[in-house]
Amino acid sequence: MKMIRPSWPRPARRAASGARALGQGLLGMALIALAAFALLPSADAATATDAGAVTMESQTFPAQASVAGAPLRLNGVGLRAAFIYKVYLAGLYLPAKAATGTDALAQPGPKRVQVRMLMDGPSDEFAKAFTGGIAKRTPAGQVAAMQDRIAAFDRTLRSVGKVHKGDVVDLDWLPTQGLALRINGKPVGAPVPGADLYGAMLAIFVGDRPVDAKMKAGMLGAAG
Repeated sequence: MKMIRPSWPRPARRAASGARALGQGLLGMALIALAAFALLPSADAATATDAGAVTMESQTFPAQASVAGAPLRLNGVGLRAAFIYKVYLAGLYLPAKAATGTDALAQPGPKRVQVRMLMDGPSDEFAKAFTGGIAKRTPAGQVAAMQDRIAAFDRTLRSVGKVHKGDVVDLDWLPTQGLALRINGKPVGAPVPGADLYGAMLAIFVGDRPVDAKMKAGMLGAAG
């Protein structure tokens, strides 16, 4: 006697086949999305716009700045990192492009280092980073000659009380006045005179012994 096959397995097989096709389609879409995501810049990568501005860590540094009435251009941006922490970004503004620290330090006229804080911190530690950095990287004789002015700059930095994530700190060289500090666009204290002092401060970032080699490379316009 000939057995009659039940009719339900065929729809079941069709359903299973359809499920497999659907799964393969979803997997393909996921892989395409993953590949597209991989092509996006990472959060700590610097992205230059057509206008010359640079965005890094969701912070955008304008392509140009005006210091003491002089137009400056953004030379580059670097990230200061310590262990696993991203401490701040630093942008260098100069009258003309510089590819080396020597060129940056030698340029006459106004300059700006713009620091954008990525975490909170007491101003005491902020002061130590700068005045301590100057003392560590400058010959003892020069430090002695600048001691009173270094102390004045230190007092100005400590007077801030605390720096906060998102603060914009400008360290400007004003040729007729000196090293001037601004936080979020507001002047803090009086400018401290001396091109030697500003050069010693700038050397912390782009000198022969920078506090962070990768940050120096970024501030000097290296891609990355």
